[in-house]
Amino acid sequence: MTFEYTPRGVCSRKMIVEIEDGKLVDVKIVGGCNGNLQGISALVKGMPVSEVIDRLEGINCGMKGTSCPDQLAKALIEATK
Repeated sequence: MTFEYTPRGVCSRKMIVEIEDGKLVDVKIVGGCNGNLQGISALVKGMPVSEVIDRLEGINCGMKGTSCPDQLAKALIEATK
């Protein structure tokens, strides 16, 4: 399943996640800090979605109250509803 998410409160503009059998197969993030987001995407590929959510949910970027990793967790939560 491929799911598109529009993040809120961060620099990235779109997140596209692909999930198969409860695992994160691919992540593409448009906008934001390109190198960091490529690194996060590479690290979470192949992980169970629930583990990615547990690890990334609640991470903040400065005083924003959210971050691109937190928004990725929110995208995965929404995708798996």
